Amino acid sequence: MSSPDESLATKDAWRRRLLQQRRDVDEATRTADAEALQEAALAWLAEHRYRTVAAYVPVGEEPGSPELLEALRGAGLRVLLPVVHRREPLQWADYTGPDSLRRAGFDLLEPAGPRLGAEAVAEAEALLVPALAVDRRGVRLGRGAGYYDRSLPLAAPGAPLIGVVRDEEFVAELPGEPHDVRMTGVLTPRRGVVALPV
Repeated sequence: MSSPDESLATKDAWRRRLLQQRRDVDEATRTADAEALQEAALAWLAEHRYRTVAAYVPVGEEPGSPELLEALRGAGLRVLLPVVHRREPLQWADYTGPDSLRRAGFDLLEPAGPRLGAEAVAEAEALLVPALAVDRRGVRLGRGAGYYDRSLPLAAPGAPLIGVVRDEEFVAELPGEPHDVRMTGVLTPRRGVVALPV
């Protein structure tokens, strides 16, 4: 876990640093990390016998890979993916394979199938949540648009909220706000899934 940096007092300062660090990661490391995340996620989901998981399609340098989605589906899980709808909570749709994805706003890939509504996230028994960083208290730093902050309160009570980050992005402390939805765990390439005391 990285140490706090007193020069990073604001979320914007954290975002600038973390995004630059992600741009600096070489392709070999990115590929190895994606493979490790996939292996750890599959093992953890199988251990808990979850049947439905909410996930995401990585954008740019985000940790993970589209291959993880195929591996989840291949393991027999139902995979829900987010769909951005105005500035409202995320909509959700089933992932049915790489051919079911289409290009959308914010350079996202989204499922082209039927929209299941914002409340469909409650059908997920576990959620893999993209993040720029997560701290030991479960505070998650996103990109700042607030979509997950509006959506995660609709998740099923008790469903694990797992922030997916690089090992260096699991940090001691981030600036948090009262409306932040805390992660209950973090997934990193070298640590796998770590439960958080929240």
